[in-house]
Amino acid sequence: MPFVNAGNFDAGVITRAGAPSGAMTLDAAGIASGGAFLISELEKKDTLIREPLDSFTYPRDIVIEVGGGWVDFISAQGVSYGVTGGSGESPIQAGGSNGLPVVQASVDKGTFKAHTFGAALRVKWVDMQKSNFVGRSLEQLLTDGMRRTYDKHMDQNVYVGFTNFGTTGLINDANVTATTAAATGTGSSTEWADKTPEQILQDVNDALTAAWAAAEYDESAIPNHVIIPYSCFTRVATTKVTELAEKTILKYILENNILTLTKGKELFIGGCKWLDGAGAGSTNRMVVYNNDKRFVKMDELVPLTRAMTQPNATSFCYDTAYAANLSEVQIFYPQTFLYVDGI
Repeated sequence: MPFVNAGNFDAGVITRAGAPSGAMTLDAAGIASGGAFLISELEKKDTLIREPLDSFTYPRDIVIEVGGGWVDFISAQGVSYGVTGGSGESPIQAGGSNGLPVVQASVDKGTFKAHTFGAALRVKWVDMQKSNFVGRSLEQLLTDGMRRTYDKHMDQNVYVGFTNFGTTGLINDANVTATTAAATGTGSSTEWADKTPEQILQDVNDALTAAWAAAEYDESAIPNHVIIPYSCFTRVATTKVTELAEKTILKYILENNILTLTKGKELFIGGCKWLDGAGAGSTNRMVVYNNDKRFVKMDELVPLTRAMTQPNATSFCYDTAYAANLSEVQIFYPQTFLYVDGI
């Protein structure tokens, strides 16, 4: 289709060719406004929505069981065994003996708290129409914000719990033994920044062995999961064992830890933002444990659910309520955990 001469441009004034007397023309002020219109038309729109920066590592560090419904508590049973006189010499029988030691069982039930997560999002009707006009869903943006809020809530629930609710998490349970790293670094320092690769490996192996020993060396209870502050993780993940070696300290530890050498299993070591200053005296803390639901887990009794949506004529909006039901972290064998401070 050929272009048609639609108008003339002269000294900042645009007139339409053959315009009748009294037809509207664009003066300098009109040109100023029209320039803004042209800039808007010619701009390149970046369609990427840049969301807040954050990280959530809770699914990596604990087993989450889904289902159970709306409850206030989680119960778990444990059993302890005992035998008259102990299991050493007492069961040995001699000729003519007329008594047998009796094995007894003590069954206990532990309870863990559950709580309801609830939050709402509100979409103004007019804003919804505007977002439809520009081809972008305001409701979807708010839904993404709801999911992020839920993930942040879950992250805190898993690692430290909620003080006002009276719960703790993986890194601050009062029933777990807390120790201090060996003072083998430069100037008797306990920090990994002042230690050699061999000394750091020794700290990890000492922690694994101590937790395993507390579980009476049960083959299934040896810790397989280690979380450390990101400052420590960065050092071991990027620093080479020696200047001439290609192997990092992290790889050196993963290949030479007690779990891998004796059981042939892989040890996990990961960074966690909650461990900076989590130890005694605001020192960095290392946590070692067995990441298996027999030893520790949490329940997502009701996953995040869009419960209801209704119009609100008074506020000229739509309100949507979301809810979930979650348990606190359930540590069933505290002796299989160990906190090592000062790293």
